[in-house]
Amino acid sequence: MEKLIYSTFREGYGIDQVNRTMTAGELINFLAQYDEDTPIYLSFDNGYTYGGITEERFEEDYGEDKDDE
Repeated sequence: MEKLIYSTFREGYGIDQVNRTMTAGELINFLAQYDEDTPIYLSFDNGYTYGGITEERFEEDYGEDKDDE
């Protein structure tokens, strides 16, 4: 079975230090070329360590733009 491995690294200590990231739409369009059962892994440290992507690890961050209601 084909696997999709995303090689990643630390770009900064805050979101403001990340130069570019995909939008949800760009990611959806990119992943559309793969079979829906293709597992996706995160690769760290030049392939020395790995991790997975799970729904529980996502969190929404509204930052300072959030309106308190």
